[in-house]
Amino acid sequence: MLTVALSAVTHLAEVSVTPIAPPGSERFLKLIGWASWFAMIAGVLGIIYGGGKFAWEKMHGGAMESPKIIAGALIGGVFVTISGLLMNGVSS
Repeated sequence: MLTVALSAVTHLAEVSVTPIAPPGSERFLKLIGWASWFAMIAGVLGIIYGGGKFAWEKMHGGAMESPKIIAGALIGGVFVTISGLLMNGVSS
């Protein structure tokens, strides 16, 4: 019984699966590409806005809210990058 199970596992390990996109998925992949570009642009704009707001708050002595904006943009950028890497790793 153990020999049969090991033989089955050995044969399953030799199976190679190459993922291919289904027909008509070009539009969906284009949409995903655009969404990732928009997410990256939003992150860069968030960092720029947070830096400008930080300078404004420093000059005028206001409440320091800008570090939260910059941290949120950086954390969002990390999540966007990680999700892209994970999906590329899973699909290849």
